[in-house]
Amino acid sequence: MTGSSSPVAPAAFSYPGHGGNAGIGVAICHGFTGSPLSVLPWAEHLAREGFAVSVPLLPGHGTDWRDLARHGWQDWYRAFEDAYLDLAAGTRHCYVAGLSMGGTIALRVAARHNVAGVAVVNPGLSFYDRRVRYIGLLKHVQRTTVPVQEPNPTPVSTEDGDYSLTPLEAVHQLSRLFKTTLRELPAVAAPALVFKSATDTVVPPSSTALLRKRLGSRDVDIVVLPDSGHVATLDVDAPTIFRQSVEFFRHHATAAPQSAASAVQSAARAPETP
Repeated sequence: MTGSSSPVAPAAFSYPGHGGNAGIGVAICHGFTGSPLSVLPWAEHLAREGFAVSVPLLPGHGTDWRDLARHGWQDWYRAFEDAYLDLAAGTRHCYVAGLSMGGTIALRVAARHNVAGVAVVNPGLSFYDRRVRYIGLLKHVQRTTVPVQEPNPTPVSTEDGDYSLTPLEAVHQLSRLFKTTLRELPAVAAPALVFKSATDTVVPPSSTALLRKRLGSRDVDIVVLPDSGHVATLDVDAPTIFRQSVEFFRHHATAAPQSAASAVQSAARAPETP
């Protein structure tokens, strides 16, 4: 097996596939402030099972928080969309997947392209804004772009991004991505597998409620992860994610459309929502 990621340096990951699952592609998107390292165990498990896998490094991510502020949500979305289209062109059936914000981006790709299915872990359509503080009856909002040291950081240390280093403009971009994706969820027709951590301190339960209400797919399975935090792909419930996603990808590939054809059909992209 070959991949471009290492345990210490954030980088894109790719694997061409082998055996009976080589014709099934899975494009995975990492989360806000993170990198492919946060989903690397998932990607490597799928590669060992023979799937073709692509995990791009989103612009501005995995390095310094100042780089994050130099890119907008459209840049993050297009980078993943390009990775999906490249993978779809070389596989018979291609899925999208993602963690946190990456799940949001994967859902938007599923709304705009004929994907075989979508598997997401703790997808965000809303988030706990720790810049807002209530002191008695007064509401205080910190308006600076200086990084904030959060009192409750992500439960699992990923060493590929820090939720306390989030410049305000980047947070605004994240919010715009959530709002845009929420409007497009009714267009998602593909089967969906959603993993939600019971102890998530980053994405509130309201995101799952919004997903249930707005998602256009009639085939939606929500799996509760009882013991994991937000970055569940690196936590104790990760084997559940790996096992059930493999079953999901194999099962729906038998009835999914040809991805190469759908990728060509989707090449003329709809204009971005500002």
